[in-house]
Amino acid sequence: MAEETKSGNGAATPAQPQIKMQVLAQYIRDMSFENVVVQKGLTAGEVQPDITVAVSLDARKRAVEHQFDVITKFKITSKNKVNGETLFLLELEYGGTFLVEGVADEQLHPFLLIECPRLLFPFVRRIISDVTRDGGFPAVNVDTVDFMALYRQELARRSQVQAPAVQPN
Repeated sequence: MAEETKSGNGAATPAQPQIKMQVLAQYIRDMSFENVVVQKGLTAGEVQPDITVAVSLDARKRAVEHQFDVITKFKITSKNKVNGETLFLLELEYGGTFLVEGVADEQLHPFLLIECPRLLFPFVRRIISDVTRDGGFPAVNVDTVDFMALYRQELARRSQVQAPAVQPN
């Protein structure tokens, strides 16, 4: 029997399903740090670092019911503003395995690519900070990522790619 609640007008309406989310595992799937300054034997000279951060996301259903893998991919590049030479490159794929129940099918995709990465982000930030510091550079403290805006940008990009080109008459 379905659970029901009373609305303001006394009519019975079905209760909203309870959303359950649990982080089952977190892990570094892949990581690479290249200290180009040391590899190329560059002298420090005048260095004005310019850091860029690229973020991408991926989510996949696991064989077990209600379980999903969500991967956040970060690419942090530091270049010298003076001459454009790369100082370091950090690539990190950080994943989480999530148990998600009670989310409507049409809301599952945004939930996985917004809420799940939001939970993983503090751990990603710490890893990036530690690796850049341990790699011989000042620790990089990545600004908070707006995963909702990132999701919307990706939807807009996909709709433009799928939209047919208008042909002139």
